Amino acid sequence: MLKATVSSVLLAGAVTTALASMAAAAPLTKAEVSAAMAAHKEKCYGVALKGQNDCAAGPGTTCQGTSTVDFQGNSWKFVQGGTCTSLDIPGGRHGSLTPLKRDL
Repeated sequence: MLKATVSSVLLAGAVTTALASMAAAAPLTKAEVSAAMAAHKEKCYGVALKGQNDCAAGPGTTCQGTSTVDFQGNSWKFVQGGTCTSLDIPGGRHGSLTPLKRDL
């Protein structure tokens, strides 16, 4: 009986984790994009840490949270408008307003 209860708890936890992961990887809604644009945010490529991009992470990815390396050039994150290209990235690099071919 105890073994069945523990198994049920573990299964429930695994399902919850899987659902949360799928939700995080969903594309941004139009409302989220509109809100970011209204707050004077801009898309900045090559500045997101692994799995923390807001959208776009190259071919075969679904969107949010799908970048596979830190500072992946083809993934973007919303940043305060006018700051993207001045953001310092390790290695003397900067953010970009267009996709980059680095760290893919």
